[in-house]
Amino acid sequence: MDALAYREMTAVMDAKVATVDVYLLRRVADGWESLALERAAGTRCTGAWEVVHGRIEDGERPEDAALREVKEETGLDVLRLYNVTVQPFYLQMFNMVTLAVAFAAFVSEGPVRLSEEHARAEWLPIPAAVQRLTWPRSRIALQEAIALLQTGDAGPVEDVLRVR
Repeated sequence: MDALAYREMTAVMDAKVATVDVYLLRRVADGWESLALERAAGTRCTGAWEVVHGRIEDGERPEDAALREVKEETGLDVLRLYNVTVQPFYLQMFNMVTLAVAFAAFVSEGPVRLSEEHARAEWLPIPAAVQRLTWPRSRIALQEAIALLQTGDAGPVEDVLRVR
């Protein structure tokens, strides 16, 4: 492929930071747990297990979208929020690559109150959560979050990764 053909091909593809993924974490006696959410009937990806996920609204910063989505989808309050990674996903129906900013959040104790998007929620030990999540990229991001936050904070990179 020559340079002109390559430029023309790439000129029609947009990439946009449009969504957030939030990995909810809590410390338990023998390690860490993460919250997995099962998609409800009648929603996209019915039956898939995922983490908190949602769109960034116009004028909203990714970290504000993360806080809002956690509250809307689980009813929990975020105590601390960390930037973990960015995940690309191709949306063929829009001819766009969407970028999801992935966060890890330590959340308040209390019951999970699900939105209509989800049928079930389960706090799972990390190995079980990794196996339960449908998307391979989510499994990897959860492992990265635990690697970064295994001591309960981000240690020497706290100043770079902690958002709130």
